[in-house]
Amino acid sequence: LDVLQALWETGPATVKQVHAAMAAGRDSLTYANVLRLMQIMHGKGLLTRDESERSHVYAAAQSQKATQGGLIKDLIG
Repeated sequence: LDVLQALWETGPATVKQVHAAMAAGRDSLTYANVLRLMQIMHGKGLLTRDESERSHVYAAAQSQKATQGGLIKDLIG
């Protein structure tokens, strides 16, 4: 959820930008960890990826409201 939160706050962003947003106060969080996590999330349809630029730009596939609503629905059901 931290990756999604960073993307909801910043809008579409590169892995480097998401890593910078998440790394504050987390010395153990590496660029490689964030990259791998975002690749997995893209594969599962949680993120979209624009490959038209040299640095791929990722975005959340669903809005924050839709995602949180789905999570609450899963918890209740």
